[in-house]
Amino acid sequence: MTVNTRRAPLRSARLALAVAALLCAVGGALAKPPPETFVNPLLPSGPDPWVIRHDGFYYYMNTLGNRIALWKTRDLAKLDQVKPVTVWRARKSGPGSISLWAPELHFIDGKWYLYFSAAERGHDDDAHRHTLVLEHPAGDPTQGAWTEKGIVNTNRTGIDSTVFRWRGQLYFVYSAYVGDHSDLILARMKNPWTLTGPQVDIARPTFTWEMQGERQILEAPEFLPGTHGRKVFLTYSASACWSDDYALGLLTADAGADLADASSWSKSPHPVFAKSPAHDVYATGHNGFFTDPDGRHWIIYHANTGAGVGCGPKRSPRMQPFGWHADGTPDFGTPVAAGRRLHAPARADAKPAPQPKNQ
Repeated sequence: MTVNTRRAPLRSARLALAVAALLCAVGGALAKPPPETFVNPLLPSGPDPWVIRHDGFYYYMNTLGNRIALWKTRDLAKLDQVKPVTVWRARKSGPGSISLWAPELHFIDGKWYLYFSAAERGHDDDAHRHTLVLEHPAGDPTQGAWTEKGIVNTNRTGIDSTVFRWRGQLYFVYSAYVGDHSDLILARMKNPWTLTGPQVDIARPTFTWEMQGERQILEAPEFLPGTHGRKVFLTYSASACWSDDYALGLLTADAGADLADASSWSKSPHPVFAKSPAHDVYATGHNGFFTDPDGRHWIIYHANTGAGVGCGPKRSPRMQPFGWHADGTPDFGTPVAAGRRLHAPARADAKPAPQPKNQ
């Protein structure tokens, strides 16, 4: 048998090249940086936190009392390195001059809108708390002037307003003062600053866990669409914010129901996100929701480290991912302990991660 000795060196060279390429690939994979991580709390102080992702940025805000500021970042894990930009200050007198609480930033019909609760200097009480609305043209909401659109025409005074669009209709929900308790009131909107039609009381305190801290309170409603288009949800914060038992409740409606009909909503009998003494986390509440470019669902909320801290500036903003129960309701899990390291949300400018073919 004759052996072709000319081919042997060629095969050896090809094999060497293949091995080298494999080693480079393995080396590159090993050199790839691990996923970015973060720990809670995100900031030392930050009651009533809110996040929205838009055009490659996250915008964060929280209650500051005398002004409204925005943190703009591509990376929420580095929120503590961002310098906030003040976009609005309390007036010297009249509506909006004191106790600026619970700001929310929304992008609606090509413009930015800011919703916040405020009272009047000299009348810092429930009878003078309203929702005010600011408008900003498309673009960077941290730059340029905001225009005041006025006070939302609610039938009652109240706080903690939010807006959401569902099936083409814009809705407004807030916590209204009704006698000695606070209820959730929902209405349709004619435009981002004007309510139209009935203002419907969709939920009032009925469970003991909604009456802790010697107050009967439902506040801070937040809309959450379901994952399969069959259900929609409103979370809310129950009990007094100074109570360690401040917790999240859940309202559920069919996606095709009339959301402005109180009978469309059912209330979960137990909190869906509450304190964790084992993790030294108390007074979990006043949350928001956002989704990162990888499609992961996140809840942002404030809480206290330790019991008996109350409803002051020590409330700090925290975030964690959440999933869904088999019945389609959200599964927020348990508040994670301060200092526990978690994988961070994807950067706001990241390309969406590829999804499995069976999804």
